Amino acid sequence: MRSILTDVKVRQAKAGTAPLTVFDGGGLYLKVTPTGGKLWRWSYRYQGKQKLMSLGQYPDVSLTLARERHRAGRELLATGVDPMMEKKAEKLRAHEADENSFASVAAKWLEHWRDGKNLRHADTVSHRLDVDILPFLGARAIGTIEAPDVVAVVKKIEQRGARDLAKRALETIGQIFRYAIAHGYARRNPAAEIKPADILKSSHRVNFARIDAKELPDLLKAIEIYRGTQITRLAFKLIALTFVRTSELIGAKWSEFDLSAKRWDIPAERMKMKTPHIVLLARQTLEVLESLKLISGDSEYLFPGDRKGATMSNNTILKGLERMGYKGRMTGHGFRGLASTILHERGYNHEHIELQLAHAPRNAVSASYNHALYLQQRTKLMQDWADFLEMTQRGVKVLPFRSRVG
Repeated sequence: MRSILTDVKVRQAKAGTAPLTVFDGGGLYLKVTPTGGKLWRWSYRYQGKQKLMSLGQYPDVSLTLARERHRAGRELLATGVDPMMEKKAEKLRAHEADENSFASVAAKWLEHWRDGKNLRHADTVSHRLDVDILPFLGARAIGTIEAPDVVAVVKKIEQRGARDLAKRALETIGQIFRYAIAHGYARRNPAAEIKPADILKSSHRVNFARIDAKELPDLLKAIEIYRGTQITRLAFKLIALTFVRTSELIGAKWSEFDLSAKRWDIPAERMKMKTPHIVLLARQTLEVLESLKLISGDSEYLFPGDRKGATMSNNTILKGLERMGYKGRMTGHGFRGLASTILHERGYNHEHIELQLAHAPRNAVSASYNHALYLQQRTKLMQDWADFLEMTQRGVKVLPFRSRVG
């Protein structure tokens, strides 16, 4: 079997608007997604049926490791054993061998906990459990895990600069141990003996980083010529035009849009204030959505992620801004602050701006009704804002908006 790929080819492989497949030999190939994900796959036949086996994700699984897993799979196949079925059997044997492992109890807790939870939130917690906790505690018998073991896991996450995720990991571990105690798998909860302040560095709340309004023309030009994936560039354009929260953007579903009515209805469960929100769509916004439809129209989400049923991560937005030279100076949330500042400076009604920003009043009941107020005025506001961004990106000096509605 002749191998084709090299470490350099794997590292430099990039997809355009459609996934890229790069073959290595013997059915082993690398699938590169438009969002930058790189997935090892092995295509083989077993008893006359075509099968596809996942061998991991690059760079967690290197080219060398992918080839080793591929070689082991081919050896099994040569003996008449289906590698995929053997992989499942190994997991089952490991599970049956130790019902008291942290991973086994965590799986039972997750199944119990996720009932009634928002699907996207539950999947996020499951993913964090798989990535941040189980690799270090999963194989351990849950009754043997002590507080220092928990601290080591949490500190490892903090070292990545992810303090909030470290805190959530500590909370998740504590929940799993409480479940374990309730069902007789453990007698004590070592996570309950630790407070975040005991092990994590203090966090000072700061406003989301954002550039000054005078720097907006350069940012818009940088977005226009962005050299990353097309789907990320369109994400920047859409968040600039709509100034929604990053979580609202990356979780957007095509079913929420009525393009003929020029509106985007975000359901309450996806909003920070838990009230529905209407985003009025300007002409330029509709153009972005039409381009996006060509890329992700087959998905439930506007911005699908690498994993099935997942969406683009917030980190994609941050990394894209970093790539354009705005690390520490701008975030996805920063577009909200820019829009608010510029629209207020140009004389738009404060209440109209606040409603379009989905800043709910203290009375949540009122907020649930107010989301549909001033739609005519907000429609004009959003079109004027889109025109302002378009002219600013082109380098046209923009005079104050001359006409306002109410």
